[in-house]
Amino acid sequence: MDAAERMDAAAIVASIGSARVERSFGFIDLCGFTDFVDANGDQAAVTELRHLRNAVRDVAPSCGVRIDKWLGDGVMLVGVQMDPLVAALLAIEERVEREAALAMRAGAATGTVILLEGDDYVGRTVNLAARLCELAHPGEILVATEGWAQPAWVQPTPRGLISVKGFVGPVAVVSVTG
Repeated sequence: MDAAERMDAAAIVASIGSARVERSFGFIDLCGFTDFVDANGDQAAVTELRHLRNAVRDVAPSCGVRIDKWLGDGVMLVGVQMDPLVAALLAIEERVEREAALAMRAGAATGTVILLEGDDYVGRTVNLAARLCELAHPGEILVATEGWAQPAWVQPTPRGLISVKGFVGPVAVVSVTG
């Protein structure tokens, strides 16, 4: 291999560090967790976390959705399509509502992001899903409508265009139920 071929190989290796990919993201958070722990103690907190984690572990993989990372009393989910992700969020919410003392809330968005070093997602879509989770009310799942053709089995309640921290313009959002 001559010097020019080695430089081309080095450029290829350097460029592999990131790629643009289409993904759907969901963030789930337990509502009022900090106050709950303060009032009820560690054992009650662990019980609530186990309810959430068991629901996520049981439901997400069966919908073709990957658990990307646990976030204390929350989780980040990743899917290659929005419909299975929304189905997972709805099923998880139903189970948490049935089994846990705390309500959950969730946010979801779909779009192009940077896949950095093969295991980290960076960009607008990830941030939007996280921010929508923060804006959701207990028991609510907020979904950005951009890039998502809502299936007939989803019952959307329009939330209209809402201001989202860190975004220049308003975002079209619906609240979904199954």
